[in-house]
Amino acid sequence: SLFLEEFKKSSGATWIMKPIGKAQGKGIFLFNKLSQISDWKKDHKWKPDAPQAETYVAQRYVQAPFTVGGKKFDLRLYVLVASYSPLVVWIHRNGFCRFSNTRYSENTSDLSNSYMHLTNYSIQKTSDNYDAEQGIKWSVHDLRVFLLQNHGEAKVSKLFDDIQELIVRSLLAVQQTIIQDRHSFELYGFDVLFDQEFQPWLIEVNASPSLTKSNEEDHQTKFDVLSDMIDVIDVEGCLRGDETVVRGMDLVYNGAPVTTKSMIGCHYPSSFVGQRY
Repeated sequence: SLFLEEFKKSSGATWIMKPIGKAQGKGIFLFNKLSQISDWKKDHKWKPDAPQAETYVAQRYVQAPFTVGGKKFDLRLYVLVASYSPLVVWIHRNGFCRFSNTRYSENTSDLSNSYMHLTNYSIQKTSDNYDAEQGIKWSVHDLRVFLLQNHGEAKVSKLFDDIQELIVRSLLAVQQTIIQDRHSFELYGFDVLFDQEFQPWLIEVNASPSLTKSNEEDHQTKFDVLSDMIDVIDVEGCLRGDETVVRGMDLVYNGAPVTTKSMIGCHYPSSFVGQRY
């Protein structure tokens, strides 16, 4: 199989298995030996009483993630696709970072430690170290400020520009396979992390991102995303049609790149619509 070929090419690497039909970190596990998935294979073979075997995705694990305070995190970014033909992509400036409760380690003996490797809130909130008042999230704006203070504007700007390009290219890759309905739109939750070299990696794209809150700041973030999404969709006909900024939403692709300069993590105007690029 393709997986076996790739596995043999990367001896000693760690891999992560994810069920495509589950959420909240359920069913995810890490491994670095084929023998470690033997039990999984036994449980996921075809059975007469379960003719539809569950489908999993195997991904090469990013083993040198950038950490803050020694803890791994990823970014949840909200992307609005207003059309697939032509491709029209808006990215919200806000989002959040989800942190682990346990300091990250590359020790293979820690592969089964979900509190170290998985950042899902539903998993982390069950940790003995979880502090409900403090939470495990940062806003993307706070992350950008932290990175600017420690790594400089040039390096941080390039990182977020690369993340924006990653998002657009992933959508271009599937554009021809998506059935276009001019009366519909999609709000995606992109999960991204970056490594110690500031190289961004796409973890997954959520077609139905969770919009439940974990605290008041989380509530405000998601409220802003939904409110700004509705403004962009413009069911009331309030927009001119040539806007490139609608509060927290930035138009980054409209049949062609609108801008390669990412505003992810930046403050956004309080007015209804912003300036053109």
